[in-house]
Amino acid sequence: MRSIFVVALAFAGHALAQINVPGAVPVNKVEPLQHRLAYAGTTGMTVSWNTYEKIEQPTVYYGTDSWDLSSYATGESVTFQTSWTWSNHVKITGLKSNTKYYYMVSHTNCYNCSELPAYTFTTAREAGDLTPYTTAVVIDLGVMGEDGLSTTSAGAMSAEDSTTIQSLARFIDGYDFVWHPGDIAYADYWLKEQIQKYLKPVAVEEGYEVYNRLLNKYYDQMQPVTATRPYMVGPGNHEANCDNGGTTDKEKNITYTVELCMEGQTNFTAYRDHFRMPSTESGGVDNFWYSWDHGMVHYVQIDTETDLGHGYIAPDEPGGTGKENSGPFGLLNQQTDWLEKDLASVDRTKTPWVIVSAHRPYYAAQQGANICTSCRDVFEPILLKHNVDLVLFGHIHFYERNAPIANGVADPNELNNPSAPWYILNGAGGHYDGIDTYDEPLPDYVRFIQDTTYGWSKLTFHNCTHMTHEFIVSGNGTVLDSATLYKNHTCAMKPSNYTATNSTAPITDENGSSILKTSSTLLFVVVATVLMLSL
Repeated sequence: MRSIFVVALAFAGHALAQINVPGAVPVNKVEPLQHRLAYAGTTGMTVSWNTYEKIEQPTVYYGTDSWDLSSYATGESVTFQTSWTWSNHVKITGLKSNTKYYYMVSHTNCYNCSELPAYTFTTAREAGDLTPYTTAVVIDLGVMGEDGLSTTSAGAMSAEDSTTIQSLARFIDGYDFVWHPGDIAYADYWLKEQIQKYLKPVAVEEGYEVYNRLLNKYYDQMQPVTATRPYMVGPGNHEANCDNGGTTDKEKNITYTVELCMEGQTNFTAYRDHFRMPSTESGGVDNFWYSWDHGMVHYVQIDTETDLGHGYIAPDEPGGTGKENSGPFGLLNQQTDWLEKDLASVDRTKTPWVIVSAHRPYYAAQQGANICTSCRDVFEPILLKHNVDLVLFGHIHFYERNAPIANGVADPNELNNPSAPWYILNGAGGHYDGIDTYDEPLPDYVRFIQDTTYGWSKLTFHNCTHMTHEFIVSGNGTVLDSATLYKNHTCAMKPSNYTATNSTAPITDENGSSILKTSSTLLFVVVATVLMLSL
């Protein structure tokens, strides 16, 4: 009887239910908001959500039949100083792999709450499952609308274009999960936006309220995606504290530092509170470094913000270039020791593909502090040693597809069974500041680059030897760039037939100028403006 009652709650009062407005404080403080999922091994799933009051025993009701949610699991309700909300985390274990489950959380459709139906999640595919699938990757994505990226913000977008969040929601049936390796929400931009007269001014001492507003609005905006797709995250510099390590008001000749931030808005506190990544299952640390398997792929999230070890001060650590004064979170050299062990333990017959993501790049068409040379010194030898296939970066806000690279040199095999990792940078998710500009001349390893369009990455694993990366234009859903990588992996099963594409070929025009070609879209570009006109 309990299962029937629970499901009945999910659909009761639909005609009278109100709709929650992103960023709005609900009337009923236990109303569940900001639902999000994270893999917890192949047979587990962590369900998280936020409420404006503490729940004594957060509970998730679930089952493979929408009319029978008789199974349940309980968890914890946590918060931090200055937070508006409580984060509720429930880990469900003992599930079947690659199976669809229906779920509801405590107080769904509580009195005077918004309409919240039963949601679904699908557990991870078992390692060794060579069934083709697709995943989405987005980096450097912030609040959309009046508090963030809009038609009037610093990085103004067209009123006719969809935002990246809308694009991810639109194409949600086309991917298994979302991977977001850093710079989430950009709540630490509140002071910058206020100084630039984009946000309504408040006293600096009350800025923590604006910080909270931006955080909660972003998580509310992501709800249509994160309630039904695992949202795997990694640390970026904008998660560290309340003002991105320092903000200057030139008009008043005042420079604010991390000392401005109130307790609870430093040291990645909000990030650590809000998410629960599978670090326990993979031997990692918190939401900073961890790994998981999904079908034919082993995914690894590493941390370029703190814990580089080996005598280096990481960018966000005390004394680091980022001035974030955060971390470290592990023991000396713990992250690289873990990475060595994790990659060495991968069974490449079951998970032939190994994909690593980090926030800060060390290969990119830009110079200066945005290039993390210490990250390259620490991580690149390990990634080369263990034959990592693809490395994904963000942090710099444009899109750049490079050749496979080893020690700064493009692999001569290009995408035809290279021995070096393939490097792709996509920091074009979109936030208040907009897009960055790349530097010229371009490094020799660049194969495609654009700095005019917001978008996200789509990874498709066709079989154990072929995978495709596509850049999806958020505004209209078109594919701006596509390339397919072939690797001669040893497969546990014979892969299905797939024809490789000659995805990129550098050529020159009649004047000898460098042109980049993508065969999938037949776009010939000399500069980004020409590229945009070809859409």
